[in-house]
Amino acid sequence: MATVTKENIGLLHEKITVKLEKTDYLPSFEKALKDYSKKANIPGFRKGMVPAGLIKKMYGTSVFTDEVLRSVDRELIKYLETDKLNIFAHPLPLESDIRQLDLNNPAEYIFHFEVGMKPEFTLPDLSKAKTTRYKVVVTDEMIDNEISRLQNRHGNMKDEEIVATDENVLNVTFIESDAAGTETEGGIKKDNSLLVKYFTESYRKVLSGKKAGDYVLLQLRNAFDEKERNWILEDLGLNKDDAASTEKYFKLIITKIGLLEKRELNEEFFKQLYPNLELKTQEDFRNKVKEEIQAYWDSQARNQIQDQAYHELLDHTMINFPEAFLKKWVKTQGEKVKSDEELEKEFPVFINQLKWTLITDKIVKENNIEVQPDELQNFAHQQLLGYMGMNVPDEQQGWMKDYVEKMMKDRKYVEDAFNRIQTQKIFEWAEQQAKPVEKEISAEEFTKMAEAHQHHHH
Repeated sequence: MATVTKENIGLLHEKITVKLEKTDYLPSFEKALKDYSKKANIPGFRKGMVPAGLIKKMYGTSVFTDEVLRSVDRELIKYLETDKLNIFAHPLPLESDIRQLDLNNPAEYIFHFEVGMKPEFTLPDLSKAKTTRYKVVVTDEMIDNEISRLQNRHGNMKDEEIVATDENVLNVTFIESDAAGTETEGGIKKDNSLLVKYFTESYRKVLSGKKAGDYVLLQLRNAFDEKERNWILEDLGLNKDDAASTEKYFKLIITKIGLLEKRELNEEFFKQLYPNLELKTQEDFRNKVKEEIQAYWDSQARNQIQDQAYHELLDHTMINFPEAFLKKWVKTQGEKVKSDEELEKEFPVFINQLKWTLITDKIVKENNIEVQPDELQNFAHQQLLGYMGMNVPDEQQGWMKDYVEKMMKDRKYVEDAFNRIQTQKIFEWAEQQAKPVEKEISAEEFTKMAEAHQHHHH
């Protein structure tokens, strides 16, 4: 009868020994040989009539090895399940001499495996962590800018004969040239659309009075200030960090001149933007715009709290790992065995990811966080609405239902949706545990803080 024993060989690192008696594998070996003799197609013999001795000579060694190893696996799995060992990955075989297996001399065989045990640990109390809920102060300037953006977005463009104001919109073609205006053979040629106010104040005078079909000669460093110049360089396919790019000359052909007429602030406009609301006055409209701006920044602040909770959990949860086992396991993953240098580079990232996986698994288990089938379907439905712009006619609802049902049969999609919903629920749980202190902050300060944090993580 097979015996399985366990021996500690390091921190959360165990050696499992499987000892097989002849009776553990010989019956299955003999049965396997009989099955081979029934199925074998060997010239000179009728199917099922091949002598057992010939079968044993031809296939015996490989069948014997397979049955011994299959018996080892069976005993190992049974032991892990019976003792409910909570292990990482799968057992790794320690050096065993497969040559010990001898078809002509069946004997007692011993195999060794190593396993890494999952650790016990405690999560930090998020209610005692120092967290901050930032409250972005929505200013009149922010409201004015958003209203202006909405007026422009829904405004009407009318054609103009000449460039007369900083608000004129110019459709232009950039053609690379020399300082004299001679076009560069094989040079850059790119269409664009620019407001006159994007040009430097001194260069706007050069554009004043120009008509469609006219052209001007410009050098990028003189025609645009840094902010506008950088995105124009990018659009032209030039490196904004290369000083030589800003020295280039372009012939700028004006192909069309327009002027954007802003929408009037009236009930018709309010109704177009918010058909389900009764907004009568400009004050009502401003309050609604302010509410939406505030909602946006509040959602960003929620993300910030969730980020703080993430770092609190990751940085203050103390977990021991069976590093010796895990390093050996990581080294053998992939198409080829990793070098020591590759392992040292990849291992810290691997451990961090593994730590977060253990933390989230514990949160899910202890708080009964579940993802229901209707949540997966709703996720697919909302995602489809997002792709289609949220406005779907009634006659297309049936098609959408069929599409969602089809996505629910896509295993990869369902797994991805499940993970995203579960992750969202984990962070919502973490946010509920936190007891943040509220702090007012400007939008500029909040943005700088978020960018600095993102930069730090890259």
